[in-house]
Amino acid sequence: MMPSSFFFHQAAEIGLNPSQFLTYIIRTSLLERTIDMRDRKTIPVLLKELDKAILSLKSAESTKIRAAVIMGGYSSERHISVESGRNIYEKLSSSSKYAPLPIFLTGNNDEHQLYHIPVNLMLKDNADDIREKAEHFSVHAVISEIMMICEGITSKYTDAQSVLQPRKISYTELAEIADEVFIALHGRPGEDGEIQKHLEKVGLPYNGSGIESSKITINKYDTNEILRKNGLLVAQHELVNINDYKQDATKFIKDILSKFHFPFIAKPVDDGCSSAVKKVKNEEELRSFATLIFRQQEELSAIEASILNLKLKEEFPRKNQFLIEELIEKKDSSHFLEITGGMLTTLDDKGNCVYQVFEASEALSEGDVLSLEEKFLAGQGQNITPARYAKDPKERQRISEIVKAEFKKAAILLKIEGYSRIDAFVRIFKDGKIEVIFIEVNSLPGMTPATCIFHQSAIAGFKPYEFIDKILEYGREKKNRTVDIH
Repeated sequence: MMPSSFFFHQAAEIGLNPSQFLTYIIRTSLLERTIDMRDRKTIPVLLKELDKAILSLKSAESTKIRAAVIMGGYSSERHISVESGRNIYEKLSSSSKYAPLPIFLTGNNDEHQLYHIPVNLMLKDNADDIREKAEHFSVHAVISEIMMICEGITSKYTDAQSVLQPRKISYTELAEIADEVFIALHGRPGEDGEIQKHLEKVGLPYNGSGIESSKITINKYDTNEILRKNGLLVAQHELVNINDYKQDATKFIKDILSKFHFPFIAKPVDDGCSSAVKKVKNEEELRSFATLIFRQQEELSAIEASILNLKLKEEFPRKNQFLIEELIEKKDSSHFLEITGGMLTTLDDKGNCVYQVFEASEALSEGDVLSLEEKFLAGQGQNITPARYAKDPKERQRISEIVKAEFKKAAILLKIEGYSRIDAFVRIFKDGKIEVIFIEVNSLPGMTPATCIFHQSAIAGFKPYEFIDKILEYGREKKNRTVDIH
């Protein structure tokens, strides 16, 4: 019964989402027990109560909040976005408050294409598979026959919002079928404020930060500059561009090496949290990184990919700029760790934005930098929550409060709303001094079942659904009120 189980995929082929399928299993089990255990008077009562609840749920459909869950995209993080979107959809579909709609986004920076997809497409292996099926949809004759046979089941358990084939829609049409949007996209588009522009035009509330804040936090250089100018610690950084590289590649390399020493970090300036982030250890690797990120063709050079130890099928975006950052090291601190911390915002009675910063997680990486898989997929990475700042509980909590205060300062400066995740390094010195060095801010953090933001929100007292509900609630409230961030 894992989320990726074939059982759920098979049920989805006839139109049942995981929640509906589980309800079907429970009802069928009760029906079987009435036959096996005739002397138990409680079982028919339970069966009757369940049937009544199923009918009640269907009659309550019109009062539910229709939440469109937008997943997919066209960035290197599109597959993780699908994992996040599926998780959000499944949590909302099991609630009595929301009627979720799976919306798949594809296209490019110039044109977004939205598809209202059936649940069986949402459960396909990855974003590329979903896109291919959405664009060239067909149903096998055998599946059609099974769907007809199962019409009695699907009519009982599914809701009116369900679709059996993908339907291409515009943002205007999205506003006609949804009351609110959960953007489950990471990187571009989504974290850059582009989708938010379209949603605001059609009057749909959404999760996360607004347009202006998103435009800043997607750009790691701009984010670093704002934090640095306001007294927060960031890595030494430099933005380099394709024109200088094309003009004179040797001078381009020489200029970088005059300001940074190996090893250092190279990464896209305006992409998701783990996309093409590499620890560069020598000049050969630097040349390979520049060659790949500034390439004209989509395919990767096998030689350069080998030099950078890229995994098979690892995506490496093409950009006109990239960011160089010094490698943050322990230096003379007594304890040094990498952390990632989430937060949630709510509105008080006066319309002020109130920040609840969670206990951060300590991030452990097998390689030079945390991969997408380590951050978001079950069994791939290791996070320890709460972070082990110190062995003594009181001292650990003292450091934690300092870290939280620094995160809150950053959130206010960047006008973050709804929720977010911040990555940072922490240096702890023997005299009690604490340094928090910011790495990046994610305005639409990963929401896969394994991501540590759910561990952090659990410590704060939220079940996963309750955390998601709070995020959506803020989106609705924000649309109706002027928010004061301070």
